[in-house]
Amino acid sequence: MELRQLRTFEAVVRRRTVTDAGVALGLAPSSVSQQIRTLEDALGVALFTRGPKGMELTPAGHRLTGWARSLLDQAERAALDVRGERQRLRLGALETLAGSHVPHVLTRLAERRPDLDVEVHSDRARAGLFADLVEGRLDAALLLDSGDEVGGLGFPTPARPLSFIDLEPVPLALVAAPTHALAARAALTPADLGHERLLVNVPECSFWMAADRILGDGPERVRAGGVPVMRAWAEHGLGISLLPWFAVADGLRAGTLVRLDLPLPDLSLRLVWRGDRESLPGVRDILYAAARP
Repeated sequence: MELRQLRTFEAVVRRRTVTDAGVALGLAPSSVSQQIRTLEDALGVALFTRGPKGMELTPAGHRLTGWARSLLDQAERAALDVRGERQRLRLGALETLAGSHVPHVLTRLAERRPDLDVEVHSDRARAGLFADLVEGRLDAALLLDSGDEVGGLGFPTPARPLSFIDLEPVPLALVAAPTHALAARAALTPADLGHERLLVNVPECSFWMAADRILGDGPERVRAGGVPVMRAWAEHGLGISLLPWFAVADGLRAGTLVRLDLPLPDLSLRLVWRGDRESLPGVRDILYAAARP
C-alpha cells in the first residue's frame, strides 16, 4: 500500500463519488479509479461497490477506514518529527464552549505542552464534531455530557469506540425573572414545575437533554433559541430556563435573573477522541495534558 492510495481511498469514502474525490485531490477521475484498483489488487479484496448513492464500502473497505487514517496520521507525525516541526492538535468544540471553556483548555495545553500547536474548530452541532472525529479531521472534541460513557446525557454516538476525559464540572442553574411566582419559593421539586413554561432551544441541545433528565416532561417546552435567547426571554418573564452557570452568572449578580431553589447535578466538560487513535505517537500524552492536575 502507498500513502497516496490511502489518501485517495479516504477521499472516495468522504466524497462518495470518483469524480468528486478527483476534484478534492486535483486528480482526473481516471487516476482516482486507477489508484483504487491498484490498492484493491494489492490487498486482494474489493473495497467499494457502486450503489444508488455513489461508491459504497464493502466490509473490507469499512475495516480499512480506521487503518488508513492511522497510517496517514503516523506518516504525518513522522514527517513533522523528521523536519523538526511542532506537533499539532486539531481540537473541535461546541460553539457554546468556544468562549467560556476553550481558552482555559488552551492555556493548560500551552503551559504543559509548549511544543504543541493547537487548531480550534467550533461547530454548532454535536453531530458535526462526531463526523469530523470519525473521519479524522479532528483529533479531539470538547462537548457537554454526563454519566460514565460518551452519550450519557442522551445523544447518539458514532459506532466507532470513543474515549474521553472529564476536564471539569459545568454547573447548571434554573433561572427566571425576579418577579416570577417561584422566585421566592424554597426547596422546589420537579413536580412544582409541572405547569411552567420551560424555554428551550432544540431537542439536540445539551440543556434540553439535561432538562429531560432532571425535570421530566412536566414543564411545557417553549422553543426560544440559543443560550443568549433563552436567557433574554427568561429575564423578560417569558418562562424559566435551565442554563449553564457561566452563561447567567452576571445576570444573577445584576439581579436581572434569580436562581430557582431546585438542586441540580453538574454536567461535565468532556474531551472526546477516537479510541483507536490513542496508540499513535504522543496522542495520549497530548490529550491528558488538557486535563486538570
